[in-house]
Amino acid sequence: MPVNRNALIRYRTIDNCLQNRYKKWTLDDLIDACSDALYEFQGINTGVSRRTIQADLEMMRSNKLGYEAPIMVVDKKYYTYADKNYSITNSPLNNQDMQVLGEVAALLQQFKGFSHFTDLNEMVSKLEDKIYSQKTHSNPVIDFEKNDNLKGLEWIEVIRKTIVAKKTLCITYQSFKAREASTFCFSGYLLKEYRNRWFVLGLSHARNSPLLTLALDRVRAIEEHEDAYRENNSINLATYYNDVLGVTKSPNQRDCEVVFWIDVANAPYVTTKPLHHTQKLLSEDVDGKIFSIRVIINFELERELLGFGAKIKVLGPRILVKRIKDQLWLSMERYKAEKVATAV
Repeated sequence: MPVNRNALIRYRTIDNCLQNRYKKWTLDDLIDACSDALYEFQGINTGVSRRTIQADLEMMRSNKLGYEAPIMVVDKKYYTYADKNYSITNSPLNNQDMQVLGEVAALLQQFKGFSHFTDLNEMVSKLEDKIYSQKTHSNPVIDFEKNDNLKGLEWIEVIRKTIVAKKTLCITYQSFKAREASTFCFSGYLLKEYRNRWFVLGLSHARNSPLLTLALDRVRAIEEHEDAYRENNSINLATYYNDVLGVTKSPNQRDCEVVFWIDVANAPYVTTKPLHHTQKLLSEDVDGKIFSIRVIINFELERELLGFGAKIKVLGPRILVKRIKDQLWLSMERYKAEKVATAV
């Protein structure tokens, strides 16, 4: 079984490499990537031979595993996929994959129910549902939230590896406000998910640069850089996002008590799914309930509160009340303008 598992790691690594079309992959590059992956996941540091990777490429091209990967060689040197949208992960699971997944599910199942592994419960349910639907050729019985068109997911594993290895990245990034992309050195510290979107917290190597939270869907290219990695000596990564809803935050911001009223019809939704882990019930009557949360005021908080529309009233602090009022006033003005335009 170890041989099969190692081969599977190599296939997945080669697949990840060939999907990354921002880099030209030579055979030596693929050998290095597979050697790094085997060391990381299996602790094997003997490296991988050219013959092994060449055999892997032929195996992926064949139908023996059900892949039939469209691997081609450009300029007699660089490996890539002829179909830029191809990935072996889009192929149906074969018997070998099913065997590996079955073993993984059985192992993870042992940890379900343990308080230290509560995050595994959803993962195990997803895995078991996938195995069930594949074996029975039936539709899944669990429909998890997903976004098939989400961009940037291909960078997650690349960034994770550099964080673990403490290596500097050269990132080409274009925010929604920028007219063109910029490239800079970056030391990553933490990958963060919020509402099915992924972000990385880290430090730009530009002089006097603050901590940055970069959205992975706005990353255009990533490469490792020889610049020395800059350690995090200023923040506690385990608690950095504890006082924030979302990801928008700077280290010097302070949280405050946000108080809001919810009407009686919608109060149960906020009670059973709190807006933040600090949420407290302050009072209630026949019309609704008043809650408080202690968070930093940011864009994501405003968007969450505005999403309730007329079902909510923000009571404090004053600065947040004003910002919510301003947004609602702008909304009303837009509807008025639309009415006038329609009438004309």
